[in-house]
Amino acid sequence: MFRVLMKRYNPSSKDNARKPLTKPSAWTKTGYAHSPRRIAVKTVVDAYAWIEIFIGSERGKRAKETLEQADEVYTPDTVMAEVARKYCREGAEERTTQARLEIIAKASDIVPIDIKLALEAARCYTRLTREAKKKDLTPPSLFDAIPLAAARLLKAKILTGDEHFKNLPETIWVK
Repeated sequence: MFRVLMKRYNPSSKDNARKPLTKPSAWTKTGYAHSPRRIAVKTVVDAYAWIEIFIGSERGKRAKETLEQADEVYTPDTVMAEVARKYCREGAEERTTQARLEIIAKASDIVPIDIKLALEAARCYTRLTREAKKKDLTPPSLFDAIPLAAARLLKAKILTGDEHFKNLPETIWVK
């Protein structure tokens, strides 16, 4: 499913269709029964990870490898707005920004904000803000809390390099 990033994007291609969602647990062993390696089969991607993937950095390569192993990949709709804002702020051409957003939409299931997500995001924001003060970090934005809330509601992991998520049990760290 995620390999769409390796191909030239073609929205009408059958190869770019999402695979159906499954309901596995948040973690599964890979390979043989004795394999100690574990991967997240449900992964929520935040803006940090998408940007690193598009840059093609070492962090982005690790993030991409993680997503290629995931059975289910989710991106909150607000993450798409964050990615668009970054490219717009940097003066990228609109068609480049649109193409990247289309890749995100094809490579992941977009999670819209609903009542449950809004409430969980508010709880996550409050906790992240408290922890940021303790660690002397800049305060998080509500946009930071939404992917974390989505991961918690989906019983998934969050793929990120954002310092606000460091050491949280849901975090797959790409730094």
